[in-house]
Amino acid sequence: MAQSLYFDELDTLEADLKRLIEDLPSLKHKKWIGRSLASLVRIASEDIDRLDWKILSASIQDLESGFQIFYPYRHVRKITVFGSARIEPNTPEYQMARDFARRLVGQGFMVMTGAGGGIMQAGNEGAGKGHSFGLNIQLPFEQDANPYIDTDNKLIEFKYFFTRKLFFLRESDAIALFPGGFGTQDEAFECLTLGQTGRYGPSPILLIDAPGGDYWKDWDAYIRKHLLKRGLIGSEDCNIYTVTDDLDVACDTIRKFYRVYHSSRYVKDLFVIRLKSELSDEAVEQLNTEFSDILVKGKIEKTGALPAEMGDETSELPRLSLYFNRRDAGRLYQFIHRIDELAVADSEELLHPERK
Repeated sequence: MAQSLYFDELDTLEADLKRLIEDLPSLKHKKWIGRSLASLVRIASEDIDRLDWKILSASIQDLESGFQIFYPYRHVRKITVFGSARIEPNTPEYQMARDFARRLVGQGFMVMTGAGGGIMQAGNEGAGKGHSFGLNIQLPFEQDANPYIDTDNKLIEFKYFFTRKLFFLRESDAIALFPGGFGTQDEAFECLTLGQTGRYGPSPILLIDAPGGDYWKDWDAYIRKHLLKRGLIGSEDCNIYTVTDDLDVACDTIRKFYRVYHSSRYVKDLFVIRLKSELSDEAVEQLNTEFSDILVKGKIEKTGALPAEMGDETSELPRLSLYFNRRDAGRLYQFIHRIDELAVADSEELLHPERK
């Protein structure tokens, strides 16, 4: 009898949700709202623990906070600065991270950090409250928000690392890593893994040493000796990241990446790259000559917005479409750099790389 009442209540809940969705016909994302609510109803019909519900509820609250805070800034590119919480303000690394953030803001970008001390504090200090975000994590030590972000409305308090990392990668148009400990190494390898597998980017990943420093240079030597030489990564995978101890190089790498390239997505099996400037036919032929190895079939072609993209905010932008093999991520980064070179050769200097 009790079980019958339980299922009757679930049926009533499903019917109520269906009516709720039907009563909101003007919602642009009605389909996804329905799917989300249906998932919750299905979970409610299963026998899961109280702890499972606590995890689910806290995760949704993390997501809600992130979505609300980032939405007003969705058209400005943001650069994440990662690095140790233990680096002191009088060190070259701190001063370099602070100057890097200041220069990024001067170019129109915004800056994101983990909101803690050390390199994170340097990033928020250099960017200033008006141009920076803090994605804090609740920890028993080392993670009070730094004074340059602690009273700002762009400080987000996350319960879980995985929701925090989701927003770092979802919102980041470039990643800059300064020296750090286990957390920084974790962030570096996760960014590279997701970049290599096409789950992040393509976006610049910068490993920045202090002038004359060897933290990332030694790390890069290890990668090339133990991973690249043994065939554990692809021959072009090191093109996913840039190691430098020069802020001019770091800032220029980001600016050039977004000078022509705007964004990309898959439409079924077709990889579509949106551009800020249309390439000449000769430039596209040059790309076909140099990058035929990354295609599974066909050629690189100029297109407009595809039917699946209509209504998208980028629908007016010119595009390149190709059947990318989804394997050679390092070559894809080279491809985007080459687009920039060919487009600049064809046209005037393109402005505002910081705008999405």
